Amino acid sequence: MGLSSKLLLIILDGVPWRNWQPFMGNLEGWVQSRAARKWRMRSVLPSTSACCYASIHTGVAPQVHGVLSNEIRHRVTLPDVFSEVTKAGGKTGAVTHSYWSEFFNRYPFDLVRDLEYDEPGGPITHGRFHTMTGYGHDNQMTPSDVDLFATLTMLTARFGIDYGILHTCTLDSMGHRFGHDCTEMDHALYVMDSMLATWLPRWLADGYEVMVTADHGQTLRGHHGGHDPDMQDFAIYYFGPASGPDAETLLDQLQLAPTILTRLGVAVPESMKAQAFLS
Repeated sequence: MGLSSKLLLIILDGVPWRNWQPFMGNLEGWVQSRAARKWRMRSVLPSTSACCYASIHTGVAPQVHGVLSNEIRHRVTLPDVFSEVTKAGGKTGAVTHSYWSEFFNRYPFDLVRDLEYDEPGGPITHGRFHTMTGYGHDNQMTPSDVDLFATLTMLTARFGIDYGILHTCTLDSMGHRFGHDCTEMDHALYVMDSMLATWLPRWLADGYEVMVTADHGQTLRGHHGGHDPDMQDFAIYYFGPASGPDAETLLDQLQLAPTILTRLGVAVPESMKAQAFLS
């Protein structure tokens, strides 16, 4: 039996709430034309990348899943979006940083074994990963985002995945390097938005619901991890037929996993206590 819908989750790492409306003209145009909806969402604490990744897919706080910093990584044993979709007979795909493979497939990450895999038993059925090995202030070591978008689209075309996630660290890395009040960041946001403009219509035409969001925000000086709206708050855009709350509603990041499963028609596990925000 197939799932009730197909969905792609696009995570643009480290984009604070204040940067979406002024710089993401493509995404905002979809909202203005009423073809998409947008809300403000707040991350878990710590508002650190790995902690947020694990919470996005498990729907539980870092204090529960145990990923409390970027340096604390292990195979998460709680139910997650990949495991539940695969259990329900669906096919999953991931084009992400290698942390996602470690959390939801196997740890530690082996470059030869895990950089690319196709495993019918899942939980990640089709994985395409990058590591950013050597990352630093002067060399971001990030793949081109258009290559990542094309890879996700390849998984949809080649394998017919039911659920796919794409995660890119470009904007997070730009923020850490340059901060946010600068022409370099202005241009990076414009480039990302314009690259999305190429792929969004194709994903929608292929029958996918799409969510575009971040994992956390950043301060003007390019920091995150703490308890502050600049570090925790970001936008989430939804392209699809479901109804949701008023646009002024502040959403909790823990609502994302049960919402994705609900849209796919997959049973939400008991460990995910937060309420889905889309019907």
